[in-house]
Amino acid sequence: MKKMLLAAGLTALMAGTSTAAMAQATGNGVLTVATIGEPPTLDPMQTPTDIVLTITQHMFETLYTYDKEWQPSPLLAAAMPEISEDGLTYRIPLREGVTFHDGSAFDSADVVASLKRWMEINSKGKQVAGVVDSVEADGEHAVTVKLKSRYSPLLATLSQGWAPILPSETLGGAELTQFVGTGPYKLQERRPDQYTQFVRFDGYKSPEGEPANYAGRREAIAGEVRFVPVPDANTRVEGLLSGQYDYADALPVSAVERVEASGVAKPVIFENAGWTSLNMNMAEGALTNKALRQAVQVAVNPTDMMLAAFSDERFFSVDGAFYPEGFFWHTEAGVERYGEGDPEAAAKLMEEGGYDGKPIRILTSRQYEFHYKTGEVAKAYLEAAGFKVDLQVVDWATLTTRRADKGQWDIFITHSNFPGDPSTLNTITDTYPGWYTSPAKTEAVGAFLNAVGNDNRLAAWEKIQAVIYDDAPLVKVGNFNALGGLANGVSGYEAAYWPRFWNVTPKG
Repeated sequence: MKKMLLAAGLTALMAGTSTAAMAQATGNGVLTVATIGEPPTLDPMQTPTDIVLTITQHMFETLYTYDKEWQPSPLLAAAMPEISEDGLTYRIPLREGVTFHDGSAFDSADVVASLKRWMEINSKGKQVAGVVDSVEADGEHAVTVKLKSRYSPLLATLSQGWAPILPSETLGGAELTQFVGTGPYKLQERRPDQYTQFVRFDGYKSPEGEPANYAGRREAIAGEVRFVPVPDANTRVEGLLSGQYDYADALPVSAVERVEASGVAKPVIFENAGWTSLNMNMAEGALTNKALRQAVQVAVNPTDMMLAAFSDERFFSVDGAFYPEGFFWHTEAGVERYGEGDPEAAAKLMEEGGYDGKPIRILTSRQYEFHYKTGEVAKAYLEAAGFKVDLQVVDWATLTTRRADKGQWDIFITHSNFPGDPSTLNTITDTYPGWYTSPAKTEAVGAFLNAVGNDNRLAAWEKIQAVIYDDAPLVKVGNFNALGGLANGVSGYEAAYWPRFWNVTPKG
């Protein structure tokens, strides 16, 4: 069914803030959020980075999302899918009565078009595309996904914000020009390097159930949510304490005591928020050599990197496993070359790999201050082992653009969360920057994707972790707790990996 876009809605969306809209937003309260910087895009299919997902999750929604146990829960889907006995066919029922911000009805045509675009342009989507035979509408309120082979993490992958459902009429090309979703907030105006403004979508239809992580009821209590890029971490702290921001993301841990004592804001700590890593380029440059990648693993000191990055032991742990203790997926299988820095062992591996003295280019950003400090310590240890290092400090948007070019870097520093399914880790995706592929990885991941039952899946994951340590596509540095700051008087906010502001009441 062809749907007509509402011209008035699109005019308000793309042209900017009207006086009436601003009055309505102000009358219902405003939440001003200081983020780590300007998002490189508002299209999460193009660049599935944390800053993009944090912002766009307020206007875009996915078929499924994560509940408090990081397991898939219906969002735009009406229920969990019906799965055939052979595990190759998923029939996904869709919620009825949901509308997009332009007034058009959400239906199966939108899901089919969105998933096809996702499989064409998104790194995770391309991975899924390899096992998908077809995605077809089953009437207006269901879709059927047929697989070529079993793919146990399908629902976990569809639960991530990089697979949003968009109106089929807006998907005419690779570049998204109309940012129309089904979420509790709609885009009102974006002024690059100033703010991204959302206003309440009065036509929003929430899923049912008590709020639990990203699942359950969503209510746009604030009339407006405004995301302001503030690249300097100390400036975010000052803005929070001066009352300029209602929430400030990714604060330096050194600020925790000052925020606690301020009387105007309180710290928000999210435990096991994620892990930091040095990701290596396996497509071009010196680190295409496995021995040199292993030399990097051996050379660096995780404890010193984490101590420099977080300063306070309350905010980090040094652990080589890809999931922390207490998580279902925790295992020490294969954890090697993870220690306190061994320059002699690194030098031997460098000799074996034929290191020619060309500088290793490390990309990092001060917008995530802990990335930058990690890079400084990594540089010192790599130089002690005999590497020459070119530490390049750029803004986060530039880093995400530059890392897509295989010829511009050797290592980039980033962080990741602990997803509900290991297959959604960036490291598993062949097309994620770094371009990690190997026969051993292909075999191990294939066994995992076909495993039935959690015991068998855990055993398969143990083999993947062992292969990753041997192939050395990255250095796992350590686990961290994240610090944010919330203004006194703001209620309903709960710590989350991607901070979310539905169900949150602004201060009076």
